[in-house]
Amino acid sequence: MTALVHRALRALEQFNAAHPWDHNAHYHPWILRQLPRRFGSALDVGCGSGDLARLLAARASTVHGIDSDPEITARARELTPASAPVTFTTADAPTGIPAGPYDVITCVAVLHHLPLTDALAAFRRHLAPGGTLVILGLSRPATPVDYLLGTAAAPLNAATGWLKNRGRTAPRPVSMTATTRPADMTFPDIARQARSILPGARLRRRLFWRYTLVWQRR
Repeated sequence: MTALVHRALRALEQFNAAHPWDHNAHYHPWILRQLPRRFGSALDVGCGSGDLARLLAARASTVHGIDSDPEITARARELTPASAPVTFTTADAPTGIPAGPYDVITCVAVLHHLPLTDALAAFRRHLAPGGTLVILGLSRPATPVDYLLGTAAAPLNAATGWLKNRGRTAPRPVSMTATTRPADMTFPDIARQARSILPGARLRRRLFWRYTLVWQRR
């Protein structure tokens, strides 16, 4: 039975690799729904290839994206029209965050690479009064709810990849080429520490191995 399960999981892994899709981009529309229709300045921490930064530019006066990977930052510049109010910088977070304040700060699938409390405290400092922080993060599964959501997401993940690629094999999107690593903190631990630094923060587990955090500075 163990060998059979192993083969099934391996086959599913190979299927997903042949039909990749961006789980983070799936949540971009949701992120935009948490933000005002128009705002002044935005910061996208861990901007990758700049997909979210370009979406933010449709609402913001200025958008700045930072990422620690110089190659993906250069790719973000290549993919961004010169007319867009977006700039990209290679910088480490949280120490290299450019001076704000920002009306909007976003951070997608990056927080687990950073020291959690230091990063959240830096986001708080750089967020303007009345501003909005939106985080899409990854956590280590540890509770029955985590495993239930993971089980539910597995077939949906394969079906979504099949549909998005119209049944054909495809290379990974540019946005999925940045180096990453698994999360090591559980959702309950993240939620507890986040609420101690960002009182009133709203956190929720999501499908496709993600969670969200929304906080508004008063």
